[in-house]
Amino acid sequence: MAGSLEGFLVLIVAALISSSSFASSIFQPISDSHRSAALELFTPRDGSFFSLEETYEALRTFEVLGIDKKSDIDTAACQSVLEILGSPSSALKDLFYALKVNGILKCDIEKDVFEGVASRLQATVSGAGALLDFYYSVGGLVLVKDQTSKDDLYLADAEGVFGSIKALSQSDGRWRYNSNNPESSTFAAGLALEALSGVVSLSSSEIDQSLIGTTKNDILKLFDSIEKYDDGAFYFDEKLVDAHEHQGPLSTTSSVVRGLTAFAAVTSGSLNLPSGKVLGLARFLLGIGIPGDAKDLFNQIDSLASLESNSVSIPLILSLPATVLSLTKKDALEVKVNTVLGSNAPPLTVKLVGVFRSGSKDTTLIEGQELKFNPESTVYALDALPKSIDVGKYTFVFEMVLHDPDHLNLYATGGQTRIPIFVTGVVKVDSAEISVLDSDLGSTETKKIDLAGENTVSLSANHLQKLRLSFQLSTSLGHAFKPHQAILKLTHETKVEHSFVVGSSGKQFEINLDFLGLVEKFFYLSGKYNVQLTVGDAAMENSFLKAIGHLDLDLPEPPEKAPQPPPQPLDQNLRYGPKAEITHIFRVPEKLPPKELSHAFLGLSLFPLLGFLVGLLRLGVNLKNFPSSSVPAMFAVLFHLGIAAVLLLYALFWLKWDLFTTLKALGFLGAFLMFVGHRILSHLASISSKLKSA
Repeated sequence: MAGSLEGFLVLIVAALISSSSFASSIFQPISDSHRSAALELFTPRDGSFFSLEETYEALRTFEVLGIDKKSDIDTAACQSVLEILGSPSSALKDLFYALKVNGILKCDIEKDVFEGVASRLQATVSGAGALLDFYYSVGGLVLVKDQTSKDDLYLADAEGVFGSIKALSQSDGRWRYNSNNPESSTFAAGLALEALSGVVSLSSSEIDQSLIGTTKNDILKLFDSIEKYDDGAFYFDEKLVDAHEHQGPLSTTSSVVRGLTAFAAVTSGSLNLPSGKVLGLARFLLGIGIPGDAKDLFNQIDSLASLESNSVSIPLILSLPATVLSLTKKDALEVKVNTVLGSNAPPLTVKLVGVFRSGSKDTTLIEGQELKFNPESTVYALDALPKSIDVGKYTFVFEMVLHDPDHLNLYATGGQTRIPIFVTGVVKVDSAEISVLDSDLGSTETKKIDLAGENTVSLSANHLQKLRLSFQLSTSLGHAFKPHQAILKLTHETKVEHSFVVGSSGKQFEINLDFLGLVEKFFYLSGKYNVQLTVGDAAMENSFLKAIGHLDLDLPEPPEKAPQPPPQPLDQNLRYGPKAEITHIFRVPEKLPPKELSHAFLGLSLFPLLGFLVGLLRLGVNLKNFPSSSVPAMFAVLFHLGIAAVLLLYALFWLKWDLFTTLKALGFLGAFLMFVGHRILSHLASISSKLKSA
C-alpha cells in the first residue's frame, strides 16, 4: 500500500509541474543529452552513411559537440569524396557536399583534382540562373579556396553574379528559387544570403556598396515577418504553397540563421538588427529540446554554432540548474549564464530585480538583489531566499548587466528574463475531524483524525444523515494554502468508488455529504465504505493520501428502475495469473498372469515348430534338386535367406516394430525375394524341361 501511495503522489507532483502555465520558459544551453542523441541518431550503416549530405551532417554535428568519431567514418567517406570529385559527371549537389566533408576529414586529394572541380564550378556559375545552382557552385568555390593554397581563386564577374542572385529577391525579404517561379520562400532567403556571402569572399574587388546596402534592407524586411512565441522565442516559418518545397520552422529558421551570420561575417558595418530578435532565435532553437530526427538535430546544432560566434550579436542564455527550491532544505538560488553552446559568458552581473507570485504581475515581493559570482563553479548565487517567499509558485525576474561597455553591441542579453520557480515546503495540517450529522439535531458522532499519522475511524450512518469532513491548511508563514487537489473518496466493498472535491474558504477545508440526495449516485448500495482523503500539490512537500477509516452506510432498498452500479474491471491476476495445478490420474494397469504360466504358454506356442521339423525328417527331405552351378546356387541360397528374413521380420513385428516400419522393410524384402525367386525358379524350370525332352 505504501508503494502505491508514493507512486500516486509522485504522479501528482509531476503532472502539476508539467501542466502549470507560465508566460516564460526555461532555456538550457547544449548539454551532454544532445551528445548522446547525436551518437544515437547518426549511426553509420556498415561504416558509411547513405549519402555525402548525411555524412557531412553527422561530421558537422560531431565537430560542434566535440565528439571524436572521424576514425569510424573517414575511410568510407574519403573514398566517396575521391570518387565524386574525380568524376566529371558528378551532380553539383554531390560536389558541394563532397567538398564539405573533405573540409572536415582532410582527405588526401591531388591538386589537379581541385583544379578540375574549380574550373567546372566556375563554368556553372557563369551559366547559372537558378538559386540552387548559385548556392552549390559558389559555395563549392569557397570551399575549394579554403582547402587549397589558391589565393587567386576569384569570380571573373563577382558583381554581376551578385546582381543575378539579388534579382531573385522579393520586396518582403524573401527569395525565389528561379525567375520562372513566382513563389517566394523564407528558406530560400537563407540560401541566397549564404550564396551572396560566398560571392563577396570570392570577389577580387569590393562589391558595390549599394548592392550590399540593399541586401541589408532585405534582411530587415525579412525580420519584419518573423513570428514570436509568448516566451520570447522568435522563429521563421515557410509560407510556400507547394508541398514538395515546404520546410518546417526549424529548418527555415536554421537556413536564415546560417545565411544571416555568413553574410554579416563578410560585410562591414552593422545590420541594425535588434539584439532581442537574435536572442529570440537562440531561444527558439534551444526551446525545441532534443530533436528525435537526425536532420532536425543537425539544423539545431549547426545554426546554434553559427550564433555562437557571429558578428551580429552573440546570445547569452540565463538558466537555472534547479527551478524547484525547498524551504525545508534551505536551498540556495543558483543561476548560470552561458553562450548557446555552453561556453562561459563575459564578465557581467546578474541581478534579481523582482519576484512575483503566480497570477500577480504588479507587486514584487522583494527589492532588487545582486547575486554573488563564484568563479570556480561559474555560478551566480543568492545564499538564502528572501523571508517574504512562502510556499507556492513564483516568477523570478533576472537582469544581466555587462561590465565592459564594448560588449553591449557584441552580446545579446535580452533585458529582463522571467523564469518560473516552484518554492516547496511543509504545509501544516490542523483541526482535522470527521462527523456524522442528523438533519435537524446536529452532530451525533464526531471523531478527531490525525492526517499525519494512521487512522482507523469507524462510523455509521443512514440515508437521512450527513457526513462532514473538515481540516485546515496553512504555510510556515501562517498563510492560507490551497492545494491543486483535495479529494475525498468513498469505496464500497464491491469496489464501486465515489470521489468528491473538498471545498475551501481561506485556511478552512470542509465537505458535507447529504446521503439523502446521493442515494442514486451510490446506487442504493448499503454496507461498508472505506474513506480516503487525498491532498496534493507540487509545492507541498508533505502531500498525502490517507486512509481515514470506514463508514457503515444504511441506504433504502432500490426501486425497480434504479440505476445499476457500473461493471467492475476484472482482476488481472485472476485472468492472467497462474492457474490451479492439474493432477493427472492414469488408468490402473491390468493384472498380469504369473511368469510360470506365461513361460508354459510360450513352450506350447513353439511346440508346432518342433512338430514341423519332425515331420520333415519323417518325410525324408533331401537336397538333390539344389543347383550345383555357382550362379543358380547363389540365387537359391539368397532365396532361402530371404524366406528366413521374412520370418525374422514377423518376429520383429511381434516384439518391437510397429506396422508402418514392418511394411516398409517388407516392401524392400519382397522386391528382393521376387527377383532371386524368379531367377532360381526359372533355372529349375529349364532343367525340368531339358530332362523331359531327353
